[in-house]
Amino acid sequence: MRLVSWNVNGVRAVMKKEFMASFESFNADVLCLQETKAQDDQVIEALSEVEGYEIYCNSAVKKGYSGTAVITRITPISVEYDLGIDEHDQEGRVIAAEFKDYILVTVYTPNSGSELKRLAYRQSWDKEFLAYLQNLEKRKPVVVCGDLNVAHKDIDLARPKPNYNKSAGYMQEEIDGLDNYVNAGFIDSFRHLHPDTIKYSWWSYRAGARAKNVGWRIDYFLTSEEAKKSIVSADILTEVMGSDHCPVFLELGT
Repeated sequence: MRLVSWNVNGVRAVMKKEFMASFESFNADVLCLQETKAQDDQVIEALSEVEGYEIYCNSAVKKGYSGTAVITRITPISVEYDLGIDEHDQEGRVIAAEFKDYILVTVYTPNSGSELKRLAYRQSWDKEFLAYLQNLEKRKPVVVCGDLNVAHKDIDLARPKPNYNKSAGYMQEEIDGLDNYVNAGFIDSFRHLHPDTIKYSWWSYRAGARAKNVGWRIDYFLTSEEAKKSIVSADILTEVMGSDHCPVFLELGT
């Protein structure tokens, strides 16, 4: 199973930036998108060139904001949306697609904001989302992918010291949230295979950050412990353009 996850920062915008060439190069069985910034019908329309795949969308109540999608050439056993908690279910942030061997969850984790106004909400989200994943694990192993909006360790961002406990995405509360996933048995697939590799998945549009590789690794594939033995390869596709994020990749064997 070849899985790709990508925060496209607007599905309609990325379609104008050689998305189809990138999509074809992935040869993905499933592509998960975050931050589609469109309503369901607009997502389907934007992806009209995609053939041979089924598309499942979850859009925010607020138009042009947030949103996720799953593009799959394997028909899921079932597809579920949101956490079942009204406070968290207004922004189209979660889709869970059940396949034969695992449940694939894509998530666009709330950002704490430039002034950290949503940091407390973010902590609530992390707690409730972990409980949601653990409940899914009662059925079968879980693979969760997406923009988790946190760099886990110093190695995961170019400038850790000036950002630690000052910037959204590297607050200790957010780090603790990801620690809780790991402590609950979820495996960071990229770091599992590449413990010392420096690669980033997001760069600010400001000051030529991408050209200078002043980035952050905030996009992940996490797997249940039970699925760890199936991890064949994991990578960050830094050469793929079109968004301020690049895609991340996971291949699972049988």
